[in-house]
Amino acid sequence: MLSAEQKDIVLCTINARYIHSAFGLRYLQANLGELQSSSVIKEFTLESRVEDMAEQILMHAPRIIGLGIYVWNCELSEKLVALLKQAALDVQIVLGGPEVSYEYESQPMVALADYLITGWGEISFATLCQSLLRGETVADTMLAGEQGALRDLEMPYSLYNEQDIKHRIIYVEASRGCPFKCEFCLSALDKTAWPFDLDRFLEEMDLLYQRGARHFKFVDRTFNLKVKSSLRILDFFLARLDADLFLHFEVIPDHLPPLLQEKIAQFPPGTLQFEIGIQSFNETVQQNISRRQNNEAAEQNIGWILEHSNAHVHTDLIFGLPGEDMSSFAASFDRLCALGPHEIQVGILKRLKGSPIIRHTDTFQLRFNPNPPFNVISTDRVTFRETQAMQRFARFWDLIGNSGHFKHSLPQILGASPFSNFSGLAARLYESSGQTHKISLLRLYDLVYEAAIHLSLAPADTLQVCLANDVEVSGLKSKPRFLLGARAVSSATRRKTANQRQTRHLQ
Repeated sequence: MLSAEQKDIVLCTINARYIHSAFGLRYLQANLGELQSSSVIKEFTLESRVEDMAEQILMHAPRIIGLGIYVWNCELSEKLVALLKQAALDVQIVLGGPEVSYEYESQPMVALADYLITGWGEISFATLCQSLLRGETVADTMLAGEQGALRDLEMPYSLYNEQDIKHRIIYVEASRGCPFKCEFCLSALDKTAWPFDLDRFLEEMDLLYQRGARHFKFVDRTFNLKVKSSLRILDFFLARLDADLFLHFEVIPDHLPPLLQEKIAQFPPGTLQFEIGIQSFNETVQQNISRRQNNEAAEQNIGWILEHSNAHVHTDLIFGLPGEDMSSFAASFDRLCALGPHEIQVGILKRLKGSPIIRHTDTFQLRFNPNPPFNVISTDRVTFRETQAMQRFARFWDLIGNSGHFKHSLPQILGASPFSNFSGLAARLYESSGQTHKISLLRLYDLVYEAAIHLSLAPADTLQVCLANDVEVSGLKSKPRFLLGARAVSSATRRKTANQRQTRHLQ
């Protein structure tokens, strides 16, 4: 029979995957003060059954359940809240997180819950719990989270346990907020970016490092905003380099001064990953969404990183922005592709609750999916059918363009017209397979070969040689059908690392 230690407070959320860790819950628990010992964190994934989650939560016989709501988990969370309210009538359910911090009046799960805290939760959740556990009546069920000074917050890093350090991404932040106003992002609502005390932060990073943490994902929106701080953080990790260290930073594309370049160049292969949001090269579209970006400087900086450093470059584009049509997006994709980043994430515009993008709804006839993830389905410039095709483009691009499994053959497929050629390939792949998910790599090689030959994207013999090289380094024990009787012409040594996708790009 399942049993667990009784805890007054259960903090829980539903992560997209097990490898992710709930950073926000750890902040809440770290700031509970004397109530911290009476609390426990329970993390689930999208594959978890609602009944199993409810059982594991209620095993602790909690008096308060705090639930973090995000765009990826809101549907499942609503079902969980509904079940918990039936299974435990006396338990107080407190909701928080970006998905319920705005436009919450119309959300059924908010009506089901007992309390809602919008925005920052560290101080307000602790205050609410103290009142409820004292038996006090809290009349206001909708609470605006108090934004305290960062120096007064307890840092959450000691709450990563040994399993987290061994098997999960360790999220960290040296600053919070964003000074930019890109309207597709909730960070557009921030007034500025607030830095944590750097000495204190680095002390926490040192403790994590000593405990064995090697994979650090910085959630700062603008890691390179304050170059002096960026240099100190990079120096900290340079002094602790080893074969397992991996650092992920989100950087501003048009701000890379020489001092920062010099420091970046000192890191060995497989250590740095930069996430660089371009979103669109169309200056009119950038103006529409209040995005300030020097496109030429962004191109130069991406080019410098690729040529003069060992950093892995992950770039972002967003399809469906107000004022952008298919030809404009194609031009941005081709322009970015020409720079040669290791990855281009093709995202579809989402209507995040509270984001200022909604001001363009009527002007640009933005129509959004009413179901999560609330993606755009048409605008005055792109049709529903075109948006559906781009959803498939994005999925196949991640499988083929970003995965590193097609490093030799992808240039042959893209040729001089990357967007046009890959659009044709994606359409043919969907036509022949009828699916975009649950396609094995072995089958994908055959599908790509057939589609590329059908579309005459490359000579058959050239494509076969290039795909043979890709298959050879893939680690597959079987050969795809098109290679039966043929031999791959080269091989490569596979480097073991925590980030296998990056490794494939290094080969």
